[in-house]
Amino acid sequence: MSSAIAHTELEAAIATDGSTAAGVVIGNDLAEAKGRRGPFRPGRLVPARARMQVRSLSRLFRVVDGLAFAAVTAAAIAIARAAPEDYAPLVLGALALLPALYMLEAYTFHRRETLGRQALRVSAAFGAAAVVVALATLVFGRGQADVALAAGWAVALAVTTAGLHVAWWRVVDHGRREGRLTPNVVVVGATANAEHFIRAALATGDVNVLGVFDDRADRAPPQVLGVPVLGDTGALIGHRIMPFVDRVIIAVSATAQARVDQLVERLEVLPNPVSLFVDLNRDAQRNASLAHFVDLSGAATDARRAFVKRAQDLVIGSLGLLVAAPVMLLVAVAIKLDTPGPVFFRQRRHGFNNEAILVWKFRSMRHEAADAKAARQVTAGDDRVTKVGRFIRKTSLDELPQLFNVLRGEMSMVGPRPHAIGMKSGDVESETLVARYAHRHRMKPGVTGWAAINGSRGPVDTAEQVQERVALDIEYIERQSFWLDLYIIAMTIPCLLGDRSAVR
Repeated sequence: MSSAIAHTELEAAIATDGSTAAGVVIGNDLAEAKGRRGPFRPGRLVPARARMQVRSLSRLFRVVDGLAFAAVTAAAIAIARAAPEDYAPLVLGALALLPALYMLEAYTFHRRETLGRQALRVSAAFGAAAVVVALATLVFGRGQADVALAAGWAVALAVTTAGLHVAWWRVVDHGRREGRLTPNVVVVGATANAEHFIRAALATGDVNVLGVFDDRADRAPPQVLGVPVLGDTGALIGHRIMPFVDRVIIAVSATAQARVDQLVERLEVLPNPVSLFVDLNRDAQRNASLAHFVDLSGAATDARRAFVKRAQDLVIGSLGLLVAAPVMLLVAVAIKLDTPGPVFFRQRRHGFNNEAILVWKFRSMRHEAADAKAARQVTAGDDRVTKVGRFIRKTSLDELPQLFNVLRGEMSMVGPRPHAIGMKSGDVESETLVARYAHRHRMKPGVTGWAAINGSRGPVDTAEQVQERVALDIEYIERQSFWLDLYIIAMTIPCLLGDRSAVR
């Protein structure tokens, strides 16, 4: 268990790995009865892997704004064929506009702020830039032509800025309504601390509190300020809502050390981050963003690293799909000619935060012998594997369709390999063999990974093999970086070609 203590703002504390993948609509089997949904539960729940931060979006918006301002200014100069002393005011004005927007919080997108309020911020920033242009024109300008140039540029820039910021505001507003920008949490402990936390969340809208769980469920009320009590900690660990939860908040008093320790020990098996809510004074509780936490377990969040990893996945995944397309076409034809049945095989596997995802592969077994739950893992000379299947499994060509999973945001190019839900090692489900098994789901599964290039690939038939793979996966999660991912990708093909012992 990690014991790093962090005092952060609520939205930062519960931010998660970013992605632009589409949300998932929860079916009737996940929905609580209408009276049990609570005041926060949206009609549409988005997986934690698809959550984004407003701060990450605002950085992207600033980059786009800067490029747009530069393009408008360059176009005005080119059309007017202005001399350096004529266009100097425009350049200074464009350079002043971006920091003015930032200082006036036009990129903050305060919750519940109207579009009109956002327009006032943009107008004020544009006014500040206009002052810079006017002063610079007095210094550099030489006559009426300079004023005309500045006026035309100002109109073009104003229209561009207004259009962009209307779009930015609508993107953020839509993201919040869709649940992509509002983190989901569950609270452990139907306590006074839980009431304080929920009351602050209701006032600010910083988070969605989806439910309350209590280790003493027999004494707990049916709801806390309208948020339903969904069961005890045992129910929490297996609850189907957990892939949509960004953080578990323990709201038991920090002075109840024995109870907190017991809860942390129980919840350590979850891939979701776990934090202890530290109660503040009543004035501070009016704003949930002032709430403080002690991080107890779970992977540390790094929005910038997550953004870089997603960008890396999109670039490499797109290039990989482009390069592999002819090979994939040949494999598809070979499968069709070899045995009857579909070209692709889809299997439900564990993704980030234990989310169930459909992983795509080329079919390598006889269609009637398909084993979607991996109840019987592949062995040497397995009679279920077809002739073409033996070749594509040996060369890992059967994994190429997972590039589609990468582009959808369900998988990454590099990460722990996704295991089938209910996969067995021998006669026992693999996830029961290692206490930290779910920790490998603290990151998106990968097409390749650290374990794969270190000899742990293919079936895991014994507890020792499961332990070895989990240890390698957790080592990767702790060490993950842009350069390590590139190294793993570069080493994957040589490792596959040189590994003749692995059963595939």
